[in-house]
Amino acid sequence: MLVRSAPHITLIAILLACPTSGRTADPEKPVDFDRDVQPIFAKHCASCHGAASAKSGLRLDRRADALAGGDSGKVIVPGKPADSLLIQLVSPDADRQMPPKGARLTAEEVATLRAWIDQGAKWPDDGSAVAAPADWWSFKPLTKAAVPVGTNPIDHFVRAKLKEKGLTPSPEADRRTLIRRLYFDLIGLPPTPEEVEAFVADKKPTAYEALVDRLLALPQYGERWARHWLDVVHFGETHGYDKDQPRPNAWPYRDYVIRAFNRDKPYGQFVAEQVAGDVLYPGSVDGVEALGFLAAGPWDFIGHVEVPESKIDGKVARHLDRDDFVANTIGTFMGLTVHCAQCHNHKFDPISQEDYYRLQAVFSAIDRTDKSYDADPKIAAQRTALEARKARATVRAAALEADARKKAGTELPPIEMQIAEATKPAGTPKPPEYGYHSALSSKQDEPKWVQVDLGQSVKLERVVIEPCHDEFNNIGAGFGFPVRFKIEVSDDPTFRTSAVIANETRTDFANPSTTPYTAKTNETSGRYVRVTATKLAPRQNDYILAIAELEAFDATGRNRARGQPVTALDSTEAPVRWRKSNLTDGLFPPGPKRTAAELAKLTDLRASLFRKALGETGVAELAALHAEVTATDSELAKLAGTRRTAYIGAVHTGGGAFSGTGPFGGKPRPIHVLPRGDVTKPAKEVAPGALVSVPGVNGNFHLPTGHTEGARRAALAKWLADANNPLTWRVMANRVWQYHFGRGLVDTPNDFGKMGQLPTHPEVLDCLAADLREHQSVKKLHKAIVMSATYRQVSTADGTNAKRDADNRYLWRQNRRKLEAEAVRDSILAVAGKLDLTPGGPSFRDFVVEKPEHSPHYQYHLHDPEDPASHRRAVYRFVVRSKQQPFMAALDCADPSLAVEKRNETLTPQQALALLNNALAVAMAKHFAARVEKLGTTDAERVTAAVRLALGRAPTVKERDALAAYAREFGLANACRVVLNLNEFVFVD
Repeated sequence: MLVRSAPHITLIAILLACPTSGRTADPEKPVDFDRDVQPIFAKHCASCHGAASAKSGLRLDRRADALAGGDSGKVIVPGKPADSLLIQLVSPDADRQMPPKGARLTAEEVATLRAWIDQGAKWPDDGSAVAAPADWWSFKPLTKAAVPVGTNPIDHFVRAKLKEKGLTPSPEADRRTLIRRLYFDLIGLPPTPEEVEAFVADKKPTAYEALVDRLLALPQYGERWARHWLDVVHFGETHGYDKDQPRPNAWPYRDYVIRAFNRDKPYGQFVAEQVAGDVLYPGSVDGVEALGFLAAGPWDFIGHVEVPESKIDGKVARHLDRDDFVANTIGTFMGLTVHCAQCHNHKFDPISQEDYYRLQAVFSAIDRTDKSYDADPKIAAQRTALEARKARATVRAAALEADARKKAGTELPPIEMQIAEATKPAGTPKPPEYGYHSALSSKQDEPKWVQVDLGQSVKLERVVIEPCHDEFNNIGAGFGFPVRFKIEVSDDPTFRTSAVIANETRTDFANPSTTPYTAKTNETSGRYVRVTATKLAPRQNDYILAIAELEAFDATGRNRARGQPVTALDSTEAPVRWRKSNLTDGLFPPGPKRTAAELAKLTDLRASLFRKALGETGVAELAALHAEVTATDSELAKLAGTRRTAYIGAVHTGGGAFSGTGPFGGKPRPIHVLPRGDVTKPAKEVAPGALVSVPGVNGNFHLPTGHTEGARRAALAKWLADANNPLTWRVMANRVWQYHFGRGLVDTPNDFGKMGQLPTHPEVLDCLAADLREHQSVKKLHKAIVMSATYRQVSTADGTNAKRDADNRYLWRQNRRKLEAEAVRDSILAVAGKLDLTPGGPSFRDFVVEKPEHSPHYQYHLHDPEDPASHRRAVYRFVVRSKQQPFMAALDCADPSLAVEKRNETLTPQQALALLNNALAVAMAKHFAARVEKLGTTDAERVTAAVRLALGRAPTVKERDALAAYAREFGLANACRVVLNLNEFVFVD
């Protein structure tokens, strides 16, 4: 509707063609956009300036740009129709009238637009406007404010804020409190009484720092902090959804995270590896296992495995899967709710819907799958070299063989096909595409037919029907093969005239699953081949026709039916198992084995044809190449036992029941903007990219034509880990702070946008984030925090301060924090003397699985708590999504189906009941009692030992006497259960 020089603008909500109102505009009567204005734009403008087209750089489907205007002046100036370029161009006397073709706007329509603009150009918000520009605090570059030399930056800014708010800091906690706090914060386990006493007795000024360094160096540090990270990325070891199938190979990602924290992997590398480790760090174990991040979340088994991508439900399932990739990536590393833009532009943050789908395009070739790899980098290098050597020989051999086939003409292909069929190894799995299956019939003599269009009239030598073998419900061989049938060939698709080449009644054959039916055609010609069943195969209480494959061979031995279209009287379409197209897909159960003599004859014939085509020199080279491939395979076989399997997000090239990227063969799927998130109405196709609103980092990826899938993820990984991306560093600094104080400096750890909380101490956050960016060390970040006087304060309340700052937002004391479920469980095992510190490897299962073949039932009550395999740290527990462990759930364990950036912290009767009565608590209380029984000769001495083990201090006289009396009356094990139920046991301090 505007000329080439017009600015890029946007106007309307949804362009739906509907008739104009036809009424005369009354400037005094309110103009309604939907009723009066939208139809005008739909009628005259949408074809050139709608979502599908943007001539002259102008789109009339987004409101914000229209009001912004451009170089040629504002298209719409609310309240000023005369100044609006829109009115100037649609007026009858305009030099450059719009639209340039077709009917012009009527005087009434122009008057309606004029009145609408004069009244303020109001229209309903359609969600297309991008929120305000990126001037929000979290998008701004990091700034590290100066502090006096020798001053702890955290304390400097916290104390300044306390002074500003009229608050006073609290004193430092005593040493018993500090060691317990450090132990739980850094390694998630209680200190032993001996460790507590040694620290209390150590008067050196460096004792506290030395303790911090020692704890950070322990392998239990990585286990503790990996559990926090796994909450955020919603890691689980089952799929979730209806069929909550287990993921037995998910654990390598958990071990990768533990290993990364223990080794203090540079944080930027830690980020990049989880998005594109296979590309940026090829050949490394971490580069593979880190990709478990992409596959960490829930996955719809039915939507991906049982529903093809061609169906709407399949499209929705894959869209939601990519949404999980995007939300998990941006939420984890940047703390933004980017997933809110999948249906419209983000309502609050500067994130467009197009940016969201550009992020989806980054992951558009990714599926969740098991991948085998070498855990030893040296063996991985050996394997890579051997595979490269094999590939070179294979490529050269393939070129020679292609040349031979070209020179041999039509003689060679049918011979090679027969050899391939005859040499299939025993037990070759049957393809999941079973074949064609008619609709069910209640009568056996009801005719059913299916036919193939060969594309042109062909002189045929024979037609072969391959019978089905359906393993569903043990149906078995020959399923659906007709009792009586005929085969016809015709050039008429309706078969009014045809040549019948077979008319057969087949009721007695030994092995119908492997015995195809062959009909000689006597060189009959025709374009169409039809099989008509006149007596159907019995099923249960009904009858059917089912065929695995129809082959139509010409005189050269070429199957002319392969891949050709199929029509039928009726069909049961249940992909991938049953559908018409399966009849000519080349997939069917293997035929009968040939005798050794028959196979030798075929092999000799093939060899003679190769000698004739390549000569003796070529044949010798080909033999040497095949020998090299065989030798290389032998060397690779020796490495087979070194492989490990991980469940990761990887490029899936398709095949089998899980079709991966389907028709796109491992290439990225095309990604379109979906208005309102509707997969059935794709709009503009988008290229891979990131958020353009983050200053300092370019969200537009400049990838070469024909780039690999991995280049997309590598570009995103580098964008995330860029030193100029302020959100990446702020978000992680805030997460670490949160786990040390119970609340982040930003109290919405996964939302640093406008709907999130403002930082209470922005200078502290930026100081920590800048240090993390500079040193790339999470351990240094920990140390900076726990060494501060702010962290070391007592957690007791001060009445005066509490009146001014009841929830301790400004950190005038340390927060009193409840232990997470894992720390409580591990502490119970530790004080009972049963904690197994064996690191890594497959997860232990504290449940029994019932009905594993369909939808598993995870039964925790059937598990034996005395099983030593389940006495490892809770981070190694097999995490189920559909049914959480009751004991852990009662203690506010994270729901693995959700990204849990901050756990609930509750005090409920259920928690006390779980600690008293759960089978694990009861069993460990007995072991706890057995342990302390050896540490004293009287009940008083034993309960004293119990309190020291559990709380790191001696009991008061009153506590000792009460526990001793309880032990005498109810037994030492029950007294130990009381100790495990004390608030002091389940709180950090």
